[in-house]
Amino acid sequence: MKYVDEFRDPEAARRLLDDIAEQASKQPARKFMEVCGGHTHAIYRHGLEALLPSNIELIHGPGCPVCVIPMGRVDDAIAVASNDSVTMCCFGDMLRVPGKDSTLLEAKARGADVRVVYSPLDALALAERNPDRQVVFLAVGFETTAPSTAFTLVQARQRKVTNFSVFCNHVTIVPPLKAILDSPGFDLDGFLGPGHVSTVIGTRPYRFVAQQYKRPLVTAGFEPVDILLAVQMLLKQLAQGRCEVENQYRRVVSADGNKRALDLLQEAFVVRPHFEWRGLGFIAQSALAVAPEFSSWDAELRFEVPGVRVADPKACQCGEVLKGALRPWECKVFGTACTPETPIGTCMVSSEGACAAYYNYGRYTSRQRIPVHASQ
Repeated sequence: MKYVDEFRDPEAARRLLDDIAEQASKQPARKFMEVCGGHTHAIYRHGLEALLPSNIELIHGPGCPVCVIPMGRVDDAIAVASNDSVTMCCFGDMLRVPGKDSTLLEAKARGADVRVVYSPLDALALAERNPDRQVVFLAVGFETTAPSTAFTLVQARQRKVTNFSVFCNHVTIVPPLKAILDSPGFDLDGFLGPGHVSTVIGTRPYRFVAQQYKRPLVTAGFEPVDILLAVQMLLKQLAQGRCEVENQYRRVVSADGNKRALDLLQEAFVVRPHFEWRGLGFIAQSALAVAPEFSSWDAELRFEVPGVRVADPKACQCGEVLKGALRPWECKVFGTACTPETPIGTCMVSSEGACAAYYNYGRYTSRQRIPVHASQ
């Protein structure tokens, strides 16, 4: 398959690993953060971390959209779903995200009308088929999924669907990157930039990482060769004393992004002054809200929501995991009280969560290295 098979080529991966090993032998220990949760799962699914030299460490970041949703916002969604007239639609990985005392799945078991959809347009179609119900779409995700929600809002207005609304929890990628770079004890040498988000926003928004913080960033794809090539590019920059934003994922990502998608975001949303992130606290201008022009389709205006800030359970260390300060297996409840079947934190729930990646691929302790060169 063109643009896939060549990025899974074992020979190409071996050559990259040999070159990475040679470069790494001439450099001090390096720590690179893969911002996107999809990268974390690809790294562990293919065993890439175990193949890298021991002085290269990959740290996961806050790029899982479900993981960063705070418990208070989950409670708000449950409160809306508990209205007798409401049908709450969401993506499947939101069903089991814990609020303070419950989840949407448990609310469904108690009688709430909660349904899984694959697109916000599915929720809009459901509203058109059921004019006697208030259909609410629980919108989550970075700039990757926000354009589809924006397009659905535009369609709802054009089609005059008045029983549809959006409970918006879309977040943006640049502010949390800045928060990590400004955090005390920051100790990273570079970033594997997110692939999916960059298809929408392009690579230009990351220039501040190189210009202000003097760290290289390479936007990467999700196949094994993609990730290894991005690591190689980061090492080359550091060896040459460069700090630039480079694009490994050129077959999908451009410098300027997707203009039509960006225009939709500007039309349907406004930037929130503040939004709470799990593990990172309140970050200014880091999330999107439904624009005033679409206020008739804003669930936060149509329904009463508690809006209460809820602290994470003391046993859960998702916040530290999201910041890369802890490995999942260092959390006290990882793999014991907290599993995909009985999750305490969001990082174990989402298909892109770091804890789910470590658990699913058997990483319960510090990584183990393969004691031979990749080409042997």
